[in-house]
Amino acid sequence: MERSAATAVWRLRAAGGHRDRDRRHLSPREDGNCDVGEKKQGGPRRQLLPLPEEWGAPLLLLYLLGLRALVHVSHRQLLRQPSVAGPYDFSALRARGYLDNITAIWPRTVGSPENEVLAVNYLLEQIEAIERETSHAHKISVDIQRPTGSFSIDFLGGFTSYYANITNVVVKLEPRNGAQHAVLSNCHFDSVPNTPGASDDAVSCAVMLEILNTLSKSPEPLQHAVIFLFNGAEENILQASHGFITQHEWAKSIRAFINLEAAGVGGKELVFQTGPENPWLVQAYVVAAKHPFASVVAQEIFQSGIIPADTDFRIYRDFGNVPGIDLAFIENGYIYHTKYDTSDRILTDSIQRAGDNILAVLKYLATSDQLAKSFEYRHGNVVFFDVFGLFVLAYPARVGTIMNYITAAIAFLYLSKKVLQTKTRAVDNLKKFFTAFGLTLLSWLCTLVAVLAVAAFISVIGRSLSWYTHFYVSVFLYGTAASAKLILLHTLIKKFFYKNMNNQYLGEIFFDASLMIWSVALAVLTRMGICSAFICTLWVAFPLLAKLMIHREFSQKGATVKFVMMYMLGMFVPYLYMMYLSWTVFEMFTPIMGRSGSEMLPDVVLAGFIVVFTVILSSYFINFIYLVKSTKTTLVTLSAVFVVTLVLVCSGIFFPYSSDAANPKPMRVFVQHTSRRFHDLDGNLVKSDSGIWINGFDYNGISHITPHVPEVNDTIRTPCEEQAPFCGLPWILPVHFMFRKNWYLPAPEVIPRRPIHFKVLAKDLMSSNSMRLSFEVTGPSHMSLYVRPREGSVLSTWSLGDGTPVASVGGDYFVFYSHGLQATPWRFWVELRVPEKHPNGVVSLAVAAHYFFGEDHKSPQLSALVERFPNWTFSSGWSSTYDLFVF
Repeated sequence: MERSAATAVWRLRAAGGHRDRDRRHLSPREDGNCDVGEKKQGGPRRQLLPLPEEWGAPLLLLYLLGLRALVHVSHRQLLRQPSVAGPYDFSALRARGYLDNITAIWPRTVGSPENEVLAVNYLLEQIEAIERETSHAHKISVDIQRPTGSFSIDFLGGFTSYYANITNVVVKLEPRNGAQHAVLSNCHFDSVPNTPGASDDAVSCAVMLEILNTLSKSPEPLQHAVIFLFNGAEENILQASHGFITQHEWAKSIRAFINLEAAGVGGKELVFQTGPENPWLVQAYVVAAKHPFASVVAQEIFQSGIIPADTDFRIYRDFGNVPGIDLAFIENGYIYHTKYDTSDRILTDSIQRAGDNILAVLKYLATSDQLAKSFEYRHGNVVFFDVFGLFVLAYPARVGTIMNYITAAIAFLYLSKKVLQTKTRAVDNLKKFFTAFGLTLLSWLCTLVAVLAVAAFISVIGRSLSWYTHFYVSVFLYGTAASAKLILLHTLIKKFFYKNMNNQYLGEIFFDASLMIWSVALAVLTRMGICSAFICTLWVAFPLLAKLMIHREFSQKGATVKFVMMYMLGMFVPYLYMMYLSWTVFEMFTPIMGRSGSEMLPDVVLAGFIVVFTVILSSYFINFIYLVKSTKTTLVTLSAVFVVTLVLVCSGIFFPYSSDAANPKPMRVFVQHTSRRFHDLDGNLVKSDSGIWINGFDYNGISHITPHVPEVNDTIRTPCEEQAPFCGLPWILPVHFMFRKNWYLPAPEVIPRRPIHFKVLAKDLMSSNSMRLSFEVTGPSHMSLYVRPREGSVLSTWSLGDGTPVASVGGDYFVFYSHGLQATPWRFWVELRVPEKHPNGVVSLAVAAHYFFGEDHKSPQLSALVERFPNWTFSSGWSSTYDLFVF
C-alpha cells in the first residue's frame, strides 16, 4: 500500500490559468468559488501554482519511506545486552540459562512427570539457590500448592472447568519483619502438548526467577511483599491461577498483579490489558517501565473477544477482584504453540528488555503507598498509549472524554463558521458540504464492498492465505485495489458530478468533509465510552491545525511545494501514529489467521483491515484528487500492480506456508486417533467405529495436504452424529463452531493401557419432576465431558462450578477436566427437571479421554500418518476414546 501510493505521480494544477479564463463567464455558484481563496470579500484570489510533475513521486515517496523508517525503528527498539550486569541489575544471561533448562524439559503437559516433577524440581532447586544468597533485608518463603476446584467461564462459547491436584510453585519475597500487602507476579511453566513452550511461557518464568534473584540480593528493604506464582496449569484454560487466587492463604494479601504471557515469540512485550478501573496502576507502569510498549487499543480489541485467546488476567480480575497489568510478547506468532517455539528463537535483548521493565514496575509497586489501599483508587478507566516506544501517555478516561468533546466542538465550530459565514449562500454551502460528506462515505463503502468481493473470490477459488508467508502480497493485492477504487471513484465524481466546479474549492470542501467525518466519529465513540477514541482526536486536532497553518494560499513561485510540505508536516503526527498502530495490529492479527478455524475467511478479514487502514490514511488526501490535473498515471500504476498480483495469486505461485528453518510459517493440523462407542438407554452398544480425526486450523483445511497424502481428501469428511452432543466427536475444547469442516480416516481400534472407567453411582428422584444422577470417572489427566438434556428435560443444577450449568454454543454443556500426577476418582452429579414420561431417557452424556503423553500417547498408525505430512505442517497428535451413554 505504501509502495504503491509512493509511486503515484500527481500533478497539481493551479485553479487559475487558461481553464479559469475559460470559466470567466460562469456564475459564482457554477464556479463554486464561494469565498474560498479570498482574503476579503471581493479581494484578489491567491491560487496554488503547479507542482512540477517530476517532483510529485519523490516527495510522496520520501514522506512515506520516512514514516515507515521511523515506525520500523520504534518497533525494533531493543536493548544492547550489557557486557557485565551489576549485582543488583537484571541479567539476561542468567535468565537465558534458566530458559534453556526449563525448555529442555519438554513438552510440559499438565499431569505428566515432565511438568509435575521435573519442572517443579528444577524451579525449587533454583529458588533454593537464590534463597541461600538472599540479603538480610529480605526473607523468602516457598510453598507447593496442589489445589482441586471448579469454575465456569464464558471463553470459547462458554464451558465449565474442573481440576484436581494440579501444581503451583509459590514464592513470597518480603521484608524481614513481614508485610501485610503484596503484589503478585504470575507466569506458567506448563506448555501445550507436543511443544517446548519457550515463549509461552518458559521465558516469563525465567525472567521471574532472575527478578527474584535480583530483588532478593538488594540491600534495600521492600515495603510490601512480592509473590511469585509459577503456575503449572495455565494451558488447561487458566486452572492453576484459579486454584491459587481462590484457595491459597497468601492470595488474601494481594493488592495488584502483573501477568506475564505470550502470543508470539520474543520482540517487545506489549501491555494489552490493565485495571479494571485503576488508573494508578497504569501510572505505575508509566513511571517505572524503562522501555514502555502499551496500548488501550490492544486492550479494547482483546476484550472484545475478536482474538480467540484468554489469560490468567481474567481469573485474577473476575475471581480475585484484583487489578493488574497483562503483558505479552507478540512478535512472530506464526510459531506460537508449535514445535518451533524454542529458546534459541528468543533474543537475549528481548529478555533483557522484559526483565528491566518488569523488575522496575514490581519494585515500584512493592515500595508504593498506593498498593496498600489499591481498592480506594478505583476511579474509572484510563486512556494509555506509548509514543513510539519512548514514553507512555496516560490519563483518566473522564479527562479524555472532556478533551474529546472539546476537540470535536472546536471542529464543529470551525466548520459551521466556514460554511455559514456568507449568510446569503449558507443553504447552498450546506448542500455542497453535505453532498461531499455523503460522497466520501459512499466512496469508502463502495471500496470496502469491492475489495471484500476480491477477497471472497480468492477464497472461493482456493487461494486463501496466499499472503501468510509473504505479507507484501496482501498489500499489493488488497491495498492497491482499495487505493485504486478510491481514486477512481473520486476521479469520476470530479469529472461528471463536479465538472463545472472550481478545483481548489472542491479540495477545500472534501477536506472539510473528512474533518466532519472524524469529528462525528470522535463524538460518537466518546459517547460510547471507548477509550480508543483518542485516535479520532489526533485525526481531528492535527489536520485542523495543519489547515489553519496553510489557510492562506501562496502565489509566489514555488508556493505549491511549500503548501504541500506544510500540509504533510501538519499531518505528520496522526499519519505516523496510525502507521505505528497498524504495524502492531498486523503483527498480531496476521499469524492469528492461521489458527482461526475453518469457518472464518481470513482473506476477507485481512482485506477488511487493509481497507480500513487505507481509508483512514487516505481520508485527508482525497482532497488532492480534486487538485491534481490527472490521476491517470496513478490509476494505471495501481491497477497494473493489482492485476499482476491477482494473476500470480490465482496461479498459486504464492504458497501460504513455509518450512524455512530460520523463519517457519507452518500450517497447523490436529490429529486424533480415536475409538468411539455409542450406547442406548439399556446400556447396549449400538454403534462403534475407529479412525484418525483430522482438524485443519485454518480455512484451507486439508486441501494442500491431499496431494501429499491422497487418502486424506473430502471423501472422508466427518459426518455429524446429530443425536449426540457436540456431533459425537472427542473435542478437547468446545470449539466446534470454529471447526465445522473436519475429516475422519478409518483406522484400527485404539486400545489404551489406561482406559477410562465410567460408573453410575446413583439415580435419585428429588421430586416428582426432578432427577439427580451421580457419576464417578477415572482416566487419564485430560478428559472432556459432554451433556445434552433429552427432549423435554432441562439441566437445572450440578455439582460443578458455582452450581449453575453454563451452556456452550449450540446448547450442549461442556466440562473440561484435568488432574495432576495423581488424583482421586472424579465424582460429580447432575440434576434435571424431567417430564412425567420419558421413555427415551432424560439425558445423553458422553465422556472422552485424551492421552497427551505416556505409553498411550500415539498409536503406530497415527505416527505413520503424521510422518507423511509435508514438512511445512505442524501436526499435534494424540490418541483418544469417546463413549456416549443415555440415562
